[in-house]
Amino acid sequence: MHARAGARDRYSAVQSAAGWPIDPGNAKTLAEVYTDVLGISEIYAADLDAILDRQPQDEVTRDLASMPSPLWLDAGVRSVDDARRAIAVGASRVIVGLETLPSFAVLSQICGAIGRDRVVFSLDLRDGQPMVTNGVQLPSALSPENIAGAAAAGGVGTLIVIDLARVGTSRGLDVALLARIRAAAPGLNLIAGGGVRAWDDLVDVAKAGCHGALLATALHNGKIGAVEIAEAQKL
Repeated sequence: MHARAGARDRYSAVQSAAGWPIDPGNAKTLAEVYTDVLGISEIYAADLDAILDRQPQDEVTRDLASMPSPLWLDAGVRSVDDARRAIAVGASRVIVGLETLPSFAVLSQICGAIGRDRVVFSLDLRDGQPMVTNGVQLPSALSPENIAGAAAAGGVGTLIVIDLARVGTSRGLDVALLARIRAAAPGLNLIAGGGVRAWDDLVDVAKAGCHGALLATALHNGKIGAVEIAEAQKL
C-alpha cells in the first residue's frame, strides 16, 4: 500500500515502482523490485491489520520472509507472545511500535525473550508528537528524546523515528529532531522514516547520525533509484 500521512483509510495499492508495473497489492512483487532492481538490502513491512488488532496477514508475511533479504516486521506487537509469533512467521527483526506498546516493562520483557538485536522500537510520531493510543506509561516529560532514552534503557538495539504525518507526503524530515534523538540515545542504531524525498535527504539523515532510512514513495516515483541506493550504502 502507498501510505499517505498516516490516514490509513486513504491508502491505495502500489501499482508501479521505479517504472516497473506491480499487480496492485502484490507485496512480494513490489519487494522483488526493491531488492532485485533497486538494490535494497532489507525489507520493512507493516501489517496494518495486525497493528489495528485484526487478523494478521501471515501468508503475505511468509512470502516476504521467503526472500533472501532480511524482513523487518511491524505486526502490532503488544506482548512477548506477539514477538515470538512474528519470529515464527519469518521476521528477522521485530518492530515494537509506540502506537501499540502497552508499557516499557513489556518492551524490556520482549528484549529479554528474543534478544535486543532482534528488537526495533518504533518511535511513532504525528506532527512531531508521540502517538500514544494504548495507555503506555511514558517518561514524565513527554518528548521524543525522553521516549528514545526510555527505549534504550529498556534494552532495544535499534530505534526507528517515524512521523506518520510526513509519510508519503514528500515533506522532508525533521533533521534537527533526529539529531536531538541521536544525542539522547547515542548507543542505538538509528533509522529515519517519513518524508524522504530524494538524495539530499539521505545525506542529511546520515549527517544527523542515522544509520539508515525507510524509503517508499521516493522509490515508487523514481526520485531515488539504484544509483542513489548504492551510494547511500557507502554513507
